[in-house]
Amino acid sequence: MPVKTKYDRRHFMSAAAMTVAAAQLDIPSLLGATKVKNTVKANTSFAALKQIDAGLLNTGYAEAGPANGRPVILLHGWPYDIYSFVDVAPLLATKGYRVIVPYLRGYGATRFLSSDTVRNGQQSVVALDIIALMDALKIDKAIIGGFDWGARTANIIAALWPERCTAMVSVSGYLIGSQESGKIPLPPKAELEWWYQYYFATERGRAGYEKYTHDFAKLIWQIASPKWQFDDATFERTVASFKNPDHVSIVIHNYRWRLGLANGEPKYTDLEKRLAKFPLITVPTITLEGDANGAPHPEATSYAKKFSGKYSHRIIRGGIGHNLPQEAPQAFAQAVIDVDGY
Repeated sequence: MPVKTKYDRRHFMSAAAMTVAAAQLDIPSLLGATKVKNTVKANTSFAALKQIDAGLLNTGYAEAGPANGRPVILLHGWPYDIYSFVDVAPLLATKGYRVIVPYLRGYGATRFLSSDTVRNGQQSVVALDIIALMDALKIDKAIIGGFDWGARTANIIAALWPERCTAMVSVSGYLIGSQESGKIPLPPKAELEWWYQYYFATERGRAGYEKYTHDFAKLIWQIASPKWQFDDATFERTVASFKNPDHVSIVIHNYRWRLGLANGEPKYTDLEKRLAKFPLITVPTITLEGDANGAPHPEATSYAKKFSGKYSHRIIRGGIGHNLPQEAPQAFAQAVIDVDGY
């Protein structure tokens, strides 16, 4: 298991400066802690999934709540899927929100409309997929929440298209990256946490992930959420979404692109240049962190000043790991409700 470390590739070089800035922000008052006792009855399914053509994709998504409710879009990461929000969605729906939970490209029922489309996993493209979905659903503006890839995608939308983002809930804070930051070496213990990224950089890694997708994903779940006692049925519901024909290609390209080992598409270069400047996020935001997150993640003090609007950070206690929405659905749902009031 990787050694827990404070280092994160996106923030390592600026950590000292951010710490000084954090002192000016009175960070201790921002670091709220919530002890979780999960009393939600676990759900095992959504209502019937829907499909819609949106941009380059035919996107599969779950929907809950009234059609005229305030829109909330919830975004999963890797190796997870929409079931990370299977308990969050009904909590929000009962409060009157219209909740949309899409499969990202390469997952579940989402498919490319054309076989000619590049199977691209770079960060800006995933965000554009969600903008296209909002357009297709005629959603002008939504609260956006996510973790892992989903948090990064939410960050990008909030930073580049704040007019489309009412407010944001982001697990592990500010996750926008760049290829240049991905080239910066970290201390050995920190590099160890990214072992799978280097594995994916090789053809053996691609072949290994394709052959052992099930076991690979389960290992990541165990490492990233060491205190979460998920059962086989919970895991199997999610791993079924990795049978998507483009899953391996999207995952491998995503991680190789981060290290500069795979090219992005030229038409997205301007967006990536803007993201490489690590833009401020101005929309109201709550960031969350589990107290037992075994995945690489930055310290809250390193990114607090990236949020220039109303902002708070919450530590969710009780052995909560990386898949925070599924491990602590009440805390995640409450953050969405609270940030809507900012």
